[in-house]
Amino acid sequence: MISKKSILYILIIAVAVGFSGCKKKPRRPNPLDTVMGSSDTSGRGESFDSLSDSGTFAPGETTLESGQGRDGSGERGIISAMVYFDFDSSSIKASERAKLTQVANYLRDFPSHSIVLEGHCDWRGTPEYNLGLGDRRSQSVRQYLETLGVSPGRLETLSKGDLNAIENASAAQMAEDRRVEFLVLR
Repeated sequence: MISKKSILYILIIAVAVGFSGCKKKPRRPNPLDTVMGSSDTSGRGESFDSLSDSGTFAPGETTLESGQGRDGSGERGIISAMVYFDFDSSSIKASERAKLTQVANYLRDFPSHSIVLEGHCDWRGTPEYNLGLGDRRSQSVRQYLETLGVSPGRLETLSKGDLNAIENASAAQMAEDRRVEFLVLR
């Protein structure tokens, strides 16, 4: 017969083994630590922090392109304005907010349309980190549009991460890669 003391020891050992098997949640890496290659920018003549916000990348107005959807049905279009972000940021810059107001106005004018918000990143960072950052960017735009009165049911988010990014791109190309695009579903 097993004594009470033996049962207590077995229980303590089982609890200790159970807790030792649980892994802690991994710490989110600093994107500069996950950059492919060296963070030394000599030879390129540019640093990560030298990107300027000149506004030259953003189209001047928000419009729905007249192209038809992939299946030729006219069921899909894009809004030509894109929201651009700073390096490793999902905060919407003040200069980009007018574009989101135009998108909200577009959705008010076309109540049967909904939008997919595609979050994109530049090539720096691991694919996993960039997918997360693209998701945070699209969620940030979604939340902002919701504050402008857009129904959450008309907004979907999708992260493309660095899938469409240009590897070893220039500073100007990387600035264009850090964006949220709007795909219109009718």
